[in-house]
Amino acid sequence: MKIELLNNDVYKGKKLLFKYKTEYFYDIETKENENDFGFSLVKRPFYKTIEKQFEDILLSDWLENPMLFGAIEDGMIVGYLELSHEKWNNRMRISNILIEEAYRGHGIGKALMEKAYSTAVEKNARMLILETQSCNYNAISFYRSCGLSIIGFDLFAYTNQDIEGKEFRIEMGKIII
Repeated sequence: MKIELLNNDVYKGKKLLFKYKTEYFYDIETKENENDFGFSLVKRPFYKTIEKQFEDILLSDWLENPMLFGAIEDGMIVGYLELSHEKWNNRMRISNILIEEAYRGHGIGKALMEKAYSTAVEKNARMLILETQSCNYNAISFYRSCGLSIIGFDLFAYTNQDIEGKEFRIEMGKIII
């Protein structure tokens, strides 16, 4: 398997279908009184395995300085890594990472994450960051194994019922410099 920089003009607008299964989600618990407040994320089980899917397109216009890498195996792209160097705050954002289902668990995700980190270092970005959902337990565990930590969350990023739907936005990151 090799990782190659892909031509943005060729892949701009290509649709990707993201699918995952999850048995757990992170629930938010809040504590607030007159002196302090706090939040805790608590791992909880779903009552059954949940299957999620959503579509995104590559190289959206909102991305600043996007770069697209492909994980190539046997002449086929089996994984994508889309990065965006946000100049205004000097962070390298992983805007998309996808490994085709048949190739998951073979180290391709780790290799793409290492490519994201090395690219961020090369571009002198101060952090590597990404977004995931509180119900994407496997992705959160994977990102943590790659050295990322939870750096924030948005309880209403997708809908006004994100908490009730057990799917709110979690930001993860790793300091580089």
